[in-house]
Amino acid sequence: MNLELKVRKAYARIADADRPEVWITLRELDDVLAEAATIDPALPLAGTLVAVKDNIDVAGLPTTAAAPSFAREPAEDSTAVARLRAAGALVLGKTNLDQFATGLVGTRSPYGAVRNAFAPDRISGGSSSGSAVAVALGFVDVALGTDTAGSGRVPAALHGLVGVKPTRGLVPATGVVPACRSLDCVTVFARDLATARRVAETMVGPDGRDPLARTDAPLPAPPARPRVAIPTPEHLTGMADGWAEAFARYVEQVRASGAEVVEVDIAPLLEAAGLLYGGAFVAERTAAVGDHIAAHADLVGTDLDPTVAAIVRAGEAVGAVDVFRDRQRVDEIAALARELLDGTAALLTPTTTGHPTLADVAAEPVAANSRLGRFTNFANLLDLASLAVPAGTVDGLPFGVMLTGPAFSDRTLAVLADRFADHGVDLLVVGAHLSGQPLNHELVAAGASLVGPAVTAPQYRLHALDTVPPKPGMVRDAGGAAIEGEVWRLPARGFGAFVAALPQPMTIGAVTLSDGRVVRGFLAEPAALAGAQEITAAGSWLAARRSESGQVVAASAG
Repeated sequence: MNLELKVRKAYARIADADRPEVWITLRELDDVLAEAATIDPALPLAGTLVAVKDNIDVAGLPTTAAAPSFAREPAEDSTAVARLRAAGALVLGKTNLDQFATGLVGTRSPYGAVRNAFAPDRISGGSSSGSAVAVALGFVDVALGTDTAGSGRVPAALHGLVGVKPTRGLVPATGVVPACRSLDCVTVFARDLATARRVAETMVGPDGRDPLARTDAPLPAPPARPRVAIPTPEHLTGMADGWAEAFARYVEQVRASGAEVVEVDIAPLLEAAGLLYGGAFVAERTAAVGDHIAAHADLVGTDLDPTVAAIVRAGEAVGAVDVFRDRQRVDEIAALARELLDGTAALLTPTTTGHPTLADVAAEPVAANSRLGRFTNFANLLDLASLAVPAGTVDGLPFGVMLTGPAFSDRTLAVLADRFADHGVDLLVVGAHLSGQPLNHELVAAGASLVGPAVTAPQYRLHALDTVPPKPGMVRDAGGAAIEGEVWRLPARGFGAFVAALPQPMTIGAVTLSDGRVVRGFLAEPAALAGAQEITAAGSWLAARRSESGQVVAASAG
């Protein structure tokens, strides 16, 4: 797609969605178009649209870490952003987050709680909340987050995304506001594994400035019949209704791929997880931003989030002896973890334990947050790599699993995730099933994930059908035009159920896209077009609706 057109369409999607809480700073369209005109199309990431969590520096945009009083104007890009831009990526703006990257909920920000992309009454997950939603709603191709306790993985799971948490130090943290400096990782959100890994690989390697940066040391590829560890049953209790069953289904999918599955007692790992916030390590958060919070105590409750301030200031009571005791215990647990997982290619767990509503988190902000980190908190403490991937749905909302392995197992985890995946069926939608439209929830409930915007070959006509809710009917016609829509990927099981429930006059048939791909797509029975207004000239259902109403159609999850 022409990059100027792609950028304009991205900004139109942002306007249509009406999700201002996703962004802290969105660049002016004209500035982005001017930069787009300078990008060499031969670059490996040419035209990749990126959102950046607002604790990562982007030159020319303020870095706030979701605290206006903390805002600063960086003179240069962070290393991660600089490497993406050098490869042709285009940054659209800075996204909202749990303040100072402290939280897994996405609600701890004076810029507003970031609502889930598909269920606005539920949390987005944090702290990389805006980044996940920007990808899930198709505003950008990929987004950068950070991860100390699970912030690059929990939001991925709650949106049906891939979340890459690299081995600690593989991506330099130069230009990143620290949460816990020794544990932080720059992470990637994407709608598919290949894109996520390509972006992550672009950022890897020491930069000569981050003293904790490391050189990659990839592990051997997994064997033909890998052994995969899963938690013993007692550690899978207490999750949301249906989540244990969803995890069991994914485990069977792993077995069906030829892998051997073995149970391990992960109690030591969960003990380490508890030390991240319940032990001395919280003092590293105090070291990072505690002075700022102390100096602006009068802003707690307005500029500064009270829950974040309390967590950060709790580290003031930690003594040096506490730090060394907890570090010793983490070293001991790391040794136990190596023993527990010896001979396995990865540990497979649910990514998180449930999907709270905004009201749930408001009622118990700390406890709800803690539950979300059960399977994520220990990874950075124990120097493990981790990869979150979609694994279907529960009650119509995304469910995700996580593969975790030793340092430098990043590529191994990606190979395993690809091997275990249900690669599914691509489906073009052009009307009421588009992102933010009334029937989009049916796709999400079937386990679909957004692949991205798409355009048909110039051989289709679009008509406005007299249905409830309103929807278009598309038919193939050699004298037609190109029609804009979205491609969603459904698991094979979900695709069958989705098609079986499709009402007349809609059908599913082969649709040719502008790039020559042939995918399944929504079409209408010709008889349904009698008396229907032709809207082909508008180029898309949303454009026709905007023209009809004289205003942008507001997005609303179905």
